[in-house]
Amino acid sequence: VACATQMCFVLTFGVSECLLLTAMAYDRYVAICNPLHYPLVMNHKVCVQLVIASWVSGVPGGIGQTCQIFSLPFCGSNRMNHFFCDIPPVLRLACGDTFLNEIAVYLAAVVFVMVPFLLIIVSYGKIIANILKISSASGREKAFSTCSSHLIVVVLFYGTATITYLQPKPNQSEGTGKMISLFYTIFIPTLNPIIYTLRNKDIMMALRKLISKLLR
Repeated sequence: VACATQMCFVLTFGVSECLLLTAMAYDRYVAICNPLHYPLVMNHKVCVQLVIASWVSGVPGGIGQTCQIFSLPFCGSNRMNHFFCDIPPVLRLACGDTFLNEIAVYLAAVVFVMVPFLLIIVSYGKIIANILKISSASGREKAFSTCSSHLIVVVLFYGTATITYLQPKPNQSEGTGKMISLFYTIFIPTLNPIIYTLRNKDIMMALRKLISKLLR
């Protein structure tokens, strides 16, 4: 029960993260491509609705995958070489045929990981096209800086999550799985505040001073 609960929360928060990153990409798209309409399109009500939709949409995905995984027979060892109850290590412990479960994982990854990722790519395609139309170099630099932090987080999070859930059982070694799981559960969330504050001029000045001191 404890393992299933942990898996359910991890999957729910993971799906919500994917959808929140997609909502943030839409926010960047409106800010750069339709700046005059931004206060009207991205008002407080719309932002709250996007956040609630991201959180609520993650719940059925997490519960559905967890119930399906734990409906498998587990007749051998109940010890896994992993930091937490994630899908790949739990599937390794199953005694029965896990083919249908792996297909379900692939489908869930496509719906909750790849589709939002494609929407983000489309948003940034339009964003880049609009940025390139800006005549002044300072304007282009300012527009790129608006998106840079979010883009870094997207690449790090989606890259590690895709590697994990698009090869859930046989193709991924235990050591690789453990290392990748550290990235999208601990390392990237820890870096998020740092990445998003890099646009702050005071933070950048303090960081440059720190680097210059370390290099002396």
